[in-house]
Amino acid sequence: MRGHHAATIIVASFFLLTTTAADGAKTNAGGFTGGHSKLSGIIIPGFASTQLRAWSILDCPYSPLDFNPLDLVWLDTTKLLSAVNCWLKCMLLDPYNQTDHAECKSRPDSGLSAITELDPGYITGPLSSVWKEWVKWCIEFGIEANAIIAAPYDWRLSPAKLEERDIYFHKLKITFETALKLRGGPSLVFAHSLGNNVFRYFLEWLKLEIAPKNYIKWLDEHIHAYFAVGAPLLGSVETIKATFSGATFGLPVSEGTARLMFSSFGSSLWMMPFSKHCRTENVYLKHFSAWNKKGHQTYHCDDHEFQINYSGWPTNVVNIEIPTTRGDEAYPSFIGAAPANLSDMDYAFPTHLSFSAREVSDGTFFRSISDYDPDSQRLLYQLEELYHKDPVLNPLTPWDRPPLKNIFCIYGIDSKTEVGYYFAPSGKPYPDNWIITDVIYELEGSLYSRSGNLVDGDPGAASGDETVPYNSLSWCKNWLGPKVNITRAPQSEHDGSDIQVHLDVDHHPEMDIIPNMTRSPRVKYMTYYEDSESVPGRRTAVWELDKANHRNIVRSPILMRELWLETWHDTHPDKKSNFVTKASRGPLRDEDCYWDYGKARCAWPEHCEYRYLFGDVHLGQSCRLKNSSADLLLHYI
Repeated sequence: MRGHHAATIIVASFFLLTTTAADGAKTNAGGFTGGHSKLSGIIIPGFASTQLRAWSILDCPYSPLDFNPLDLVWLDTTKLLSAVNCWLKCMLLDPYNQTDHAECKSRPDSGLSAITELDPGYITGPLSSVWKEWVKWCIEFGIEANAIIAAPYDWRLSPAKLEERDIYFHKLKITFETALKLRGGPSLVFAHSLGNNVFRYFLEWLKLEIAPKNYIKWLDEHIHAYFAVGAPLLGSVETIKATFSGATFGLPVSEGTARLMFSSFGSSLWMMPFSKHCRTENVYLKHFSAWNKKGHQTYHCDDHEFQINYSGWPTNVVNIEIPTTRGDEAYPSFIGAAPANLSDMDYAFPTHLSFSAREVSDGTFFRSISDYDPDSQRLLYQLEELYHKDPVLNPLTPWDRPPLKNIFCIYGIDSKTEVGYYFAPSGKPYPDNWIITDVIYELEGSLYSRSGNLVDGDPGAASGDETVPYNSLSWCKNWLGPKVNITRAPQSEHDGSDIQVHLDVDHHPEMDIIPNMTRSPRVKYMTYYEDSESVPGRRTAVWELDKANHRNIVRSPILMRELWLETWHDTHPDKKSNFVTKASRGPLRDEDCYWDYGKARCAWPEHCEYRYLFGDVHLGQSCRLKNSSADLLLHYI
C-alpha cells in the first residue's frame, strides 16, 4: 500500500474549513476572500509518500551520478536506473537495529514540498504527483499557507523507532500546539493509508505524555475532526506479498530487489493482517500500575476466534506448498507446525499448510517456515521486538473508536482485491526463493482464484479497494452508534431522483451494516452511514465509494466535493442538521460545468451558462457558473 496513495483529498477539507460561508465575500473566480476560520489542516501521509533525501556523500562507481547531501533518494528514478546499487545503499536499513547503511543515510524531507511530488520533473512529476493539484485548489480558493501543515515522516521505520530516532511524535504534538496558537482554533487531521496507523500510535503515545485527567481536554482543544481515508484498520494482505515475493509498485526494479528493500524496513510488518478477535494487555494500564510491568505482551483471543474460520477474514491469508520429496527431516519446522495437515499415506505429494491472520500476527507463521526461509528469523525478530514488545502499543490489534469529537472514515469498495496467497519454493536463493502459485481475490461478495474459479470462504458483503480488503476498511463501522442513518446517492452530480434513505437502522457491535438498497449497474454510488444516536458531543460517519481505488481515491473529485461540502456545513453557524444534506449535488466550480452535446447547451442550465472567454479552445471550457460558489453553497446548509 503505497503512499502515492497519500491523502491528497485531504487538502480539500483544509481550504473549505479555512473558508466559511460566514466569511461571505465573493470573488469573480467563484471562490472566497475575506476572513478565514481558525481551523488548520494537518496531513499525515501514507506509506512511501514522503520524499527521502540523502544525508551523506556517496561515490557511485561506474556511474556519472553520485549522492550528495540533500539529493533526492526517494524518489529519484534517474539514479535508480543508473546506479541502483548506490540507491539501495541509501534506502536500506539494518533489519535488526534499523540503522542506516554504513555508506549512506537518508532522512525525510520537511514541509509541503516533501509530499507534493515524489520525483519532480516534466515526465516523472505527474507520475509521482501526490498533493500538487490539490495544493493548487487551496491557492485557487484563497487559503493561507499557514493553514495547511504537512507532517512527513520516515515511512521505513517502526513506530517506536520513529520516536526514538526522530522524536516524531513529540514533534507532531508540538505541531498541533503551534497550529492552535497560530490560528486560534483546533486542527483537522487528514490521514491516508499508513498515516492512519501513525495517527493511532500518536494518540496512544499521547496518553503516556499527558496527565490522564488532561488527555481528553487536550484532544478536544487541538483536534476538531479526523478524516481517515483508506485506513487498513485490520491490516492488508498485500503486505505479505511484498514481504515474501516483492512488490515493485511500478518501479523499474526486480521483485527480488523490491523484497530485499521492503524487508529491511521496520514498517514492513506495521500493515500485516491480524485478527479482530485478539487483543493484548492494556499497555496504558501497565505504565500506571505495578501490574505486569515486565514480560511479553501476549495475545488474548475471545471465543469467536476459535469458533469461526479465518480469524474474521474471508479466507486463510497465506498458504504454503511444501515439497516433501527430500524427506520429512528436511523441514522439521513445517512438520511440527501443522501435524494435522500431514498424511502417512503418501509423503511424495506436497504438503499444504494454511495460516490465518492471527497466526501471521502472533508469529506462528514465521516460526513455521524458519527452517526453509532465511528471512523468517529477521521477520520474527522484528515482529517480537518492534511490535509485540512495543512500550506504547501493539499495533497489530483492533482499534477502538478514538475519543475524538468528529470522525469520518472514507474508503472505496467493490474492486477486485487480493485476500490470500499460495506460495511455493522456487528453488532459487534468497530473495527469490518464493513464487506465488495462486492468488485469492474478493469481488463484490464472492471469492475467486487467479484462474477465475469460485473459492470457498467467508466473503463480506462487498470487496475492498484493490489494496485493502473490505473487512479491514469497514472495521470503522464498529465506531458508529446504536442507530444509523444510511443514504445512497450517485457519485456524479444529480437532482436527487436516485436517492435512497434508511433512517434509524439498528447497529449491533462487530456486525456489518448491509443496507437493503437497489443499485443500477451503470451508476457508481456513494453510501453514507451517519450516526443517528451517539455519545453527546461525538459524531461518526462512514463513506463508501463504489470502485474508488486505494491509491487514487485521494485524487477523486467526487470525494473532494464531499469533503468540501461536509466541512463547510460543519463550520457554518446556521447549519440545520448534524451532516450535510444529500438531497442533490450540483456544480460548485467552473470546472464542474460541461457542454451537453445532446441538448446543444451547457449541462445544468440552472447553475451553468455559456460564457466565452478569450483562450477557450472547446465548448466545455466556455461553460461557467452563473453564480459564485458562495451562493451555491448556501443550498447545502
